[in-house]
Amino acid sequence: MKTILTSTSGESGASSCYRASGEQTPHSPSLCPLPRGEGDSHAALGNAASIVKTPTRPAAIPSPWGEGQGEGNRNVLRSSRLDSAIGAPESNQTPAIVSRRQFLKTSGAVVTGAIAAHDFIPDRVHAADSDALRVGLIGCGGRGTGAAAQALQADSNVKLVALGDAFTDRLQTSLATLQKQQEIAHKIDVPPDRCFVGFDAYQSVLACGVDVVVLATPPHFRPLHLKAAVDAGKHVFAEKPVAVDAPGVRSVLAACEEAKKKNLSIVSGLCLRYSYGFQETVQRIHDGALGEIRALQANDYRGSIWVKPRQPGWTDMEWHLRNWYYFTWLSGDFNVEQHVHYLDVCAWIMKNEYPVSAIGMGGRQVRTGPEYGNIFDHHSVIYEYASGVKFFSNCRQQARCRNDIAGYVFGEKGAAEVSEHRLRIAGQETWSYDRKKKDDFYQTEHNELFASIRRGKPINNGEYMAKSTLLAIMGRMATYTGQSITWEQAMNSQGNLSPKSYAWDAEPPESPVAIPGMTKLL
Repeated sequence: MKTILTSTSGESGASSCYRASGEQTPHSPSLCPLPRGEGDSHAALGNAASIVKTPTRPAAIPSPWGEGQGEGNRNVLRSSRLDSAIGAPESNQTPAIVSRRQFLKTSGAVVTGAIAAHDFIPDRVHAADSDALRVGLIGCGGRGTGAAAQALQADSNVKLVALGDAFTDRLQTSLATLQKQQEIAHKIDVPPDRCFVGFDAYQSVLACGVDVVVLATPPHFRPLHLKAAVDAGKHVFAEKPVAVDAPGVRSVLAACEEAKKKNLSIVSGLCLRYSYGFQETVQRIHDGALGEIRALQANDYRGSIWVKPRQPGWTDMEWHLRNWYYFTWLSGDFNVEQHVHYLDVCAWIMKNEYPVSAIGMGGRQVRTGPEYGNIFDHHSVIYEYASGVKFFSNCRQQARCRNDIAGYVFGEKGAAEVSEHRLRIAGQETWSYDRKKKDDFYQTEHNELFASIRRGKPINNGEYMAKSTLLAIMGRMATYTGQSITWEQAMNSQGNLSPKSYAWDAEPPESPVAIPGMTKLL
C-alpha cells in the first residue's frame, strides 16, 4: 500500500528495495578542470508531498542515492548539437518530429515486471496523442538536477513529470532549483503525487508513464535502475560509472543488449565522447597522425572534495548513503567514480580495445579518518594491451598538490594531449583544436538522446560505458589486492558489493580499508 504524505514538513518513509543481481552504482561526477562531483548530491528526493510505502521510520530519511558529487560544469545550459563523429551518434540537423505513438511503437515502451506489479500506477500524464516526451529523474542530487535541466533544453516538446530519490530534502531542493530556471520552468509538471521517496522510488517513477529516465543516483544503483528502466521500455540517460563491481557490469551489458531488441536509446554520461573537439582529435589519431601508438597516459590529479560527517540519529545505512562517495560499495572508489572519464578516452583512442592485464599500487596517505570511509586517496595502475602497448593510469585526491586532468598519447610519429584545456597533436605536423568553437558536450549528449528518439533511430552506448567502467574496476582490483589482474579475472569476478537488504535500519556492507598483499580478489 502507498501512503500519500501531504505535509510540507519534509518527512518521508523509507521503503525497502531489492537489488538486482550484480552491483548498483551511485551517480558520477565530471572531469576536469573541476571535479565533476564536487558538492553534488545525486540522491535525495523530497518534495512537498511524497508517495512512499507506509513508513518504517517516521522522520526525514536519507537517500540511498547519496549526497553526491555534482559535475557542476554540466549545469550550463546550451544547445550545441553533435556532428558526425567517432564513437558517437550522428545528427547534423533537428530531425522531423514524430508523434509519441509512433516512436513508442518502435521503442517498446511497455511497463513490466516489478513496475506492473506496483499497486500505484498513475494515469498517463498527458493525452495519448501528445508529442511531448515525458521525463522522469531518478537521483535528485546536483548531477541529477543538472542532467534534468539539460534534458529539458534538448527538445522543444519535453516535460519533466516525476522525481524519485531516497532523501526528501534532496528531492525538494532539486525541484526548487529547476523551477527557478526561467528557460525550463514551463516544462516542469511535477505535482506532489509524482514525487517519490524511498529505496523503491525508482519503481514509482517508471510507473508514471514516463518515456525517458535520467539515472543519476550513486553508481551502486545503476545496474538495478537500468535493468528496471529497460524492462519497462524506457529510453535512458545513464550517468557514469554504471557499476561498482563485475556483477553490476555484466548486468548492465545484458540490459543494454535487451535495449537493442526493444529499440531503446541508452546514452552514457561519459560525455567527452560527445565533445566535438575530442571527436576531431581522436579521429586524427585514428587516421594516423601519430602513427602506431606506443603508450598512453591518463592523469586525474585533483584536490579534496566534499565530505559528509556523521550526524546524531543517522543509522549506519543513512550515513553511508549521505557520504556515499567514500564507500567503495556505493561509489566504486574515486578512480572508478571520476577517473573513468579519461580511462574511457584512452579506450576510445585504442578503438575500444581493452587491456589484457593490470598491476598497480594505491593507498590512503591524507584521507585516513573514519569520515573518509574505505576508499583510497591515490591509485597508480599500469595496464598492458595484447600488443604490448602500455597504458599508465594515475589519480590522486589530495589538497595543495599540483593538479593535472588529461590524457596523453605517444606514437611513432609524435605525441598528443587530450584534455578539456588543450587538444593538440605534435607529429609530422602540429595541430591544435580551436577552443573558441562552441562545444558544450554536457548538453550535446542530451540533444543526441532526444534527437535519436524523435528519429526512431536509437543510440546505444552500452558496451563502451560498461567496459570502461570495468576498466576502472580492474584498476581498483589491482591496487586493492597488490596482484596482477587479467581482463578475464575482472570480468568474471563474483565479488558483489551489495548489502543484504535495502532499509534504513539494515546493515550496510562491511567496508574495511583494503590492504595490498592481504585483500583477496573475489
